[in-house]
Amino acid sequence: MNNLSSYLETALLNHVFRGVPYTPPSAIYVALYTSNPTKMDTGQEVVGGSYVRRTVIFNVPALESNIKTIKNNADLVFPTATANWNAVTHIGLRDAASGGNLLMFGDLQDVRSILTNDIFKFLVGQLQLSLS
Repeated sequence: MNNLSSYLETALLNHVFRGVPYTPPSAIYVALYTSNPTKMDTGQEVVGGSYVRRTVIFNVPALESNIKTIKNNADLVFPTATANWNAVTHIGLRDAASGGNLLMFGDLQDVRSILTNDIFKFLVGQLQLSLS
């Protein structure tokens, strides 16, 4: 997942090159999508069926194939679906538990249809971010 949202691109460029303050979020939340969120945050996030975003904490950046990469440092488990969530195709990182701003996004390598009583999760190290 290496796609920056338009919001984050603007914030980083302003912060680094124009001295405009950017306060990073106190927590990062993983959101699941049934369509591409796009740079403009226009995708369809999963709703209903006990779905909630999950917080994630990343390890310090490390070189992996000559690219600085961070990975989730604990399993990231979503609640048991109490209704069908449909095909989860993309994930996004957001700065709030609901609403807020999209920071980064990407497609899932393995699209998964989440049905009633299914549990969606990322194991330690499966959620990776890099800048190149």
